[in-house]
Amino acid sequence: MLKFFEALVNFLWGLPIIVIILGTGFYFTFKTGFFQVVHLRHIFSETIMKIIKKGNKGEEGGEGLITPFEAVSTAIGGSVGVGNIGGVATAMAVGGPGSLFWLWIAAFVGMILKMAEVALGVYYRERDEKGELYGGPTYYMEKGLGEEKGHKWWIIPAVIFGGGIFSTFFITVQNYTVSEAMNSAFGIPIIYASIAYIVCNYIIIIGGIKGLGKLAGKLVPFMCLFYILAALYIIIVNIENLPTAIKLIFDGAFNGTAAVGGFAGASFRFIVRQGMSKSVFSNEAGWGSSPMIHASAQTDHPIKQGLWGAFEVFVDTMVVCTLTCFVIVITGVWNSGKTGADLTLSAFETGMGPASKIIIAVGIFLFGVTTSSGWYAYYEIILRHLMKKSPRLKNGILKFYKIFYPVPGFTMVAIVTLKGMPGQAVWLFADFTTAVPTFVNIAVMLALSGTFFKLFKDYKTRYILKQEVKPEDEIAVFYNEKEKFEAAQREKLNKNR
Repeated sequence: MLKFFEALVNFLWGLPIIVIILGTGFYFTFKTGFFQVVHLRHIFSETIMKIIKKGNKGEEGGEGLITPFEAVSTAIGGSVGVGNIGGVATAMAVGGPGSLFWLWIAAFVGMILKMAEVALGVYYRERDEKGELYGGPTYYMEKGLGEEKGHKWWIIPAVIFGGGIFSTFFITVQNYTVSEAMNSAFGIPIIYASIAYIVCNYIIIIGGIKGLGKLAGKLVPFMCLFYILAALYIIIVNIENLPTAIKLIFDGAFNGTAAVGGFAGASFRFIVRQGMSKSVFSNEAGWGSSPMIHASAQTDHPIKQGLWGAFEVFVDTMVVCTLTCFVIVITGVWNSGKTGADLTLSAFETGMGPASKIIIAVGIFLFGVTTSSGWYAYYEIILRHLMKKSPRLKNGILKFYKIFYPVPGFTMVAIVTLKGMPGQAVWLFADFTTAVPTFVNIAVMLALSGTFFKLFKDYKTRYILKQEVKPEDEIAVFYNEKEKFEAAQREKLNKNR
């Protein structure tokens, strides 16, 4: 059975999906003039630097459930952690150091893909019966493909995408990765660690999306900073091994990696798949998950929130994933035969001593909780869209969902533990759940690329070139029509109250 599933994942993460990710990513990159490189400083100045300098967590004149900072903190909390610590470690363990190079490539195009999908999510968002703003891929499929382009078949990609996202509800790795870390660090049986984890999940999700945003805004920056400083310490202490580590990464990226130590060897094609799939699982660029929380952010222009999406990928992969990989390679444990969170913990223990293993394990627990909390929000938003015309049914299902949410994660742990499956098998499941929604979402983004490019041109004119936008100009008319539509939507909502 495991062999069949591995063959299926290899097929799903074969040439077609890699071509569509890289092809669409480079297309968006060329059309925006390599925005994520040329204007990297602008991305930082309009995101994290604005928070540091002004303490401004919202956008003046913007509407939404949560602030842009809370949105990106929830999104980073939903991606940084299990993917960076367990997923990336697994990529290194089964694909070798060369996997990191393909993580970088996927993240480079991922910055612009995340920016585009977040912008589309904000642009096509809509209000529910309470006047609260929600959005995401299923919304821009309905309104972009359906209403604007007149494609009645928009429901097909929406159903496939929603089904793909919800497959992660039942086939989830967060609980297992955290429980594995607790077992490795403290010797706690995986089942008991899993029970403690779901109790924490119940406590956190009681506050809903608003509560999740506030919690993530407090926890995530602290966790990321702590993890980054610990990894930098190990790299600096072992700086003499850095040139060898870099050589292994670039050699392995194109030449494959021969069997050595507990490492079975990996071909070029396998290394590319490991890097690409784990990059998407980690930073979620193109997956379509993050736009669902970003669409609820308080912002007055879709591209403004899109900048936070690009920043999110940079922090997640270019910083956190890269540091994880360097620690694993530089300490020499990448070919030890360990996988997942156990491999990362082993690397930190080698670099900083036994105490660090315990500290990082606690960090993994917190990362895992924020990851699960972030995904709780994503599933809720899809359910809200699915049942938007039946408020009573929607509220009933959402109440049941809040109670049932942590159960599948515990079930996965129980199955893997009782069946004695290797940790590598769990990450095969994760690769499967990312492939289908990513393929559908990126294809839809390509179909709606004209909308994104108009929004991008409008933003660049207003905020980068700082030129006056005349009402008769096409880009001004385009965005003003959107503002008029939202005003009419608000007016209609008020009449119905």
